[in-house]
Amino acid sequence: MKALVLFSGGVDSTTCLGIAADKFGADEVLALSVYYGQKHSRELDAAKKIAQYYGVKHRSLDLALIFADSDCSLLKGSSEDIPEESYAEQLAGTDGSPVSTYVPFRNGLFIASAASIALSNGCEYIYYGAHSDDAAGNAYPDCSKDFNDAMSKAVFLGSGNKLRIEAPFVGLTKAQVVAKGIELNVPYSMTWSCYEGGSKPCGVCGTCRDRAAAFAANGIKDPAITED
Repeated sequence: MKALVLFSGGVDSTTCLGIAADKFGADEVLALSVYYGQKHSRELDAAKKIAQYYGVKHRSLDLALIFADSDCSLLKGSSEDIPEESYAEQLAGTDGSPVSTYVPFRNGLFIASAASIALSNGCEYIYYGAHSDDAAGNAYPDCSKDFNDAMSKAVFLGSGNKLRIEAPFVGLTKAQVVAKGIELNVPYSMTWSCYEGGSKPCGVCGTCRDRAAAFAANGIKDPAITED
């Protein structure tokens, strides 16, 4: 295979999957979804359906035990409620610490795990969907360009110069990610990003607000939201 895509079933990773499938063909792409102890399985359910839509091989990995001591508000064992605010509102007045939905070093762990799986499957690239909006204000420090540059070097060296990281959105906003996905006819209606696990997106958590604004910037309503 040519590429492994870290694939959550959300907007950014689905756009990455669309890019990889378009570039290499579905037979050359492996989608990897990770369970890390999140409070619901809606994203992972979406990931399975979208992988079937694209016709790519799909694998799941359980890393929940690694985050067992974390009080991240996304995790089942957390005592924290998921904030019903934008990321900017959550960061206002803080000391620059990440938001409560930051899972400790998640992207670093996911990339390291993906590197091993990618090498075992003969992949040359790992794709993941970090973008500049998530890195802004240190909300998610493992989405920054500096982090990506460091991990890219580590993976390349640690793989014997055989494996490269592709983070096509690390310098882009989420609105620009959506614009690229629209060009590729990415099935955004199938994606799930909401931090809550209800029957439909809550519309008020940080990621719901973030993606709604990204679609609005492209002149369309979030296609994952349906009217009652």
